[in-house]
Order: sequence, then C-alpha cells, then structure tokens
Amino acid sequence: MFSTDASTLENQVAQVEPSSASKSSSASVVCRPRRLRRTETLRRMVREHTLRVEDLIYPLFVMVGEGQQEEVASMPGCYRYTLDLLLNEVQQAYQLGIGAIALFPLIPCDQKDNAGTESYNPDGLIPGAVRAIKQAVPDILVITDVALDPYSSEGHDGIVQDGKILNDETVAVLAKQALVQAEAGADFVAPSDMMDGRVGVIRKALDAEGWINVGILAYSAKYASAYYGPFRDALDSAPKFGDKKTYQMDAANAREAIKEVDLDIAEGADIVMVKPALAYLDIICQIKQHTNLPVAAYNVSGEYAMIKAAAAQGWIDEKKVILETLTSMKRAGADLILTYFAKDVALMLRR
Repeated sequence: MFSTDASTLENQVAQVEPSSASKSSSASVVCRPRRLRRTETLRRMVREHTLRVEDLIYPLFVMVGEGQQEEVASMPGCYRYTLDLLLNEVQQAYQLGIGAIALFPLIPCDQKDNAGTESYNPDGLIPGAVRAIKQAVPDILVITDVALDPYSSEGHDGIVQDGKILNDETVAVLAKQALVQAEAGADFVAPSDMMDGRVGVIRKALDAEGWINVGILAYSAKYASAYYGPFRDALDSAPKFGDKKTYQMDAANAREAIKEVDLDIAEGADIVMVKPALAYLDIICQIKQHTNLPVAAYNVSGEYAMIKAAAAQGWIDEKKVILETLTSMKRAGADLILTYFAKDVALMLRR
C-alpha cells in the first residue's frame, strides 16, 4: 500500500544535498520542481525557449505557367505555384508575420542540361520570381537556392563527367547563378550544393560586382539524407544515377560538421545551416556552441511528410507535434527554422 504521509514522501523523492553552511539545519528540504509547473501562466514565465513567428522561413516552390497550383503528392498541403498565385501566398505569409521566404524552382525538362545553364539565365524562372516578389512585397526577405540539381539533366548538384561530380567547374557556374539572383533582388543567396570552396567564390563574385549587402546563408552541414525524398518529388530533381554521398555529408559524422562550418565562416558566410534538422539536433547544438553566427535548421520535406502521414491516420495530434518538433530545434540552438509548416505555425502562435 502506497503511503502519502510526509515522512514517507521525504524518503521517496530526491532531496537537495545540504550545503556546508546549512548542515546544521534540523531538517533537509524536499526538492519540488513541480512548484514551477503548477499553472500555465507560471510555466510560460519560466519557459527556457520560445518559438516565435520571427524564427520562421517559409520554403516555396515556383513553376512556369499561370493560374495554377499543384499539390505535391508526398507533401500534403504544400504546392507548386505559378508566379501569379505565388505572389498571393507570399503576401499571406507576410501578413502573418513571416519575414522571409526561400524559393525553389520546378524547371521544365527541356530547359535542363548537364551544365545547368538555365540556372544563370537572367530572364529565368527564379530571377523573374524574385523581381515580382520584391515589387509586390518589398519588405519580405527573399532567399534563393544556389545549386544545379533543379537545372541539371542528371539531377545532381554539380556538373557530371564520367560519372563524377566536378567541383571547381561547378563552383564557377554557382557564382554566375548567385550573381543573377542578386541582380534580381535576392536578399540572401543560399548555396545548398556542398561543393568545396563555393562560399568563398560566391562572396568574392558578389563583392566584385557591388553586391556587398547580399548575404550568404550557407548549407554548411548538409547531410546525405533519406529525408529529402518528397522535396525531390516536388522539383523533379532526384539524381538520375548514384547518390549524393560524394559531396553531401555522411550521416554518421559530427566533427566534420564543425570543419564545414569553420570553412564557410572563413569564406564569408553570414548564416550557417544544418540540414536536415530533426535527426541532427545534436549537430545544431554543437554548432550553436561553436559559433556566434546565427544558426539555421531546415525542417525538411521528409520530416514534414511523416507528421502529415501520422496525423492523417489519427495517430498523433498534428498541431501539438508540429509545435513540439519546432521547439526542439529551438532548444537545440536553432535561431532560424526553414519549415513548410510556417504558415500553420504563424496561425497557431496568434491564438
């Protein structure tokens, strides 16, 4: 029979070890952390980490055409938008307090080639979208992806030769891509390719052309992850052969992430990022302790899809799991979170 008298309780809970100054005290004090959990108001007052709408960056998919939006089958609630409808989505996001978007293009197959030449077409899909967004919603920050995979006929982040990904030749193209995006009005360019040295080359190219205020959000610790599948569905950008393990990081490595971050910082990155987020919270934590730069985390498509699938089956409370998941990223050290849940979370935080 469980007893609830005070003397038994003192023997059943952890006690605070008396300090030398208090050892003469006639009785030790029972430690009661539950005092600070007693009411919702009190819990809010002592909460260590708070998820804010200002922390969110909203990734968006844009495609050619007019008056169309297509739901991504593996990402329920996420759409590819033609530019006219994309502008409406951006305006809604900004009205909800979301301060930044990240743009990703669905490129027609006939515009793809091994060298990704469409990526630096000044009249291409992304430069046109950036110009239109900055005209319609001038104060929202526009972050553009710098990588070749959406533009590559091979589906890789770099130029392919004899089955290998060429590093320096790819970096030269990435610099051209970043310049076109900066000229269109991008606030940040975000190299996601994981080629060696690309941050430094892009920074020098931007500065040389006078784009000193265009920032670099570097995908510094981007892992070769199975969580990217739905994203590749959205952009039809899956590799046509092999995988991306010769340039994206090995999922088993942690120290290597610090090396990659240090290199990107030395080359001129303004923000460093970990991708994916949920399976790499330890990496976010280590990087946050290592640098004073803002740290971003990408709540990627696979993480989004798993929550959506479980919620559709009624197995989880979708809203609570979303908030708990993103808060865990904040707790780990993320200052900014790219998430497809951004609009949903902005609405949740309003209530």
